[in-house]
Amino acid sequence: MVNMSILQIYQLRKHIQQKEQRVLFDDFTAQIDEPAIISVLGASGQGKSTLLRIIGMLDTADKGTVCYRGKLSNEWQPNMWRNKVSYVAQQAVMLPGSVEENLRTVSRLQKQSFDRILALRLLEAVQLDNLDWSKRAEDLSGGEKQRLALVRSMLLRPEIFLVDEITASLDVRSKQAVEELLLDWHRRDGSTFIWVTHDLDQARHTSSQVWFMAENRLCENSPTSAFFERPETESARKFVQVSQVSEGIEERR
Repeated sequence: MVNMSILQIYQLRKHIQQKEQRVLFDDFTAQIDEPAIISVLGASGQGKSTLLRIIGMLDTADKGTVCYRGKLSNEWQPNMWRNKVSYVAQQAVMLPGSVEENLRTVSRLQKQSFDRILALRLLEAVQLDNLDWSKRAEDLSGGEKQRLALVRSMLLRPEIFLVDEITASLDVRSKQAVEELLLDWHRRDGSTFIWVTHDLDQARHTSSQVWFMAENRLCENSPTSAFFERPETESARKFVQVSQVSEGIEERR
């Protein structure tokens, strides 16, 4: 039997219209055959978040295709696709109502019973076990919203998570808790995470693969250790060097 790829991305192109047309990326092609945690790296403006949104059917490409388990995205109903491929935004969006109503939304959409035990376990894992479920979700802090949005997505149990800078607004303890949860979830559930991050240390210790975006394209698609130890392109070498200098400055502050 031929193994079917989890995700295939073929020749994606995307531009934005400002004063003049600007290409974010072109001919983006990649394939995921086994569950993985992939860090998407690159300077700002390379289209990393847009890439995730296209994969999540929240934006459209100018050309190219995205295929999940052998079926093109345009052959899926968007809500069914998002049950399998879930996007977690950097700026968490809360649904109207309470924390509990936000958590229950997933089971309501899937027409399944609410898994309260799993919800409690996930909230504890991201240090939200003391959260008042009756509180208005919109009144939560930024970090609480971010973690609640992640838990809400995990209750869906998708095969692919598209996570966009989800720890950027968290303190160190909360950030570590999220990283540990996602690593454990990947190992236990076999989920794939495509993770946009500007935190190179995070990329080093959480991911097995790096997609490096530069020069309006997927510049490198490498195992994480190889990317950091032996970058293949000049763009990647400069990116790693500059990022390491920046991290050193931050550590000395």
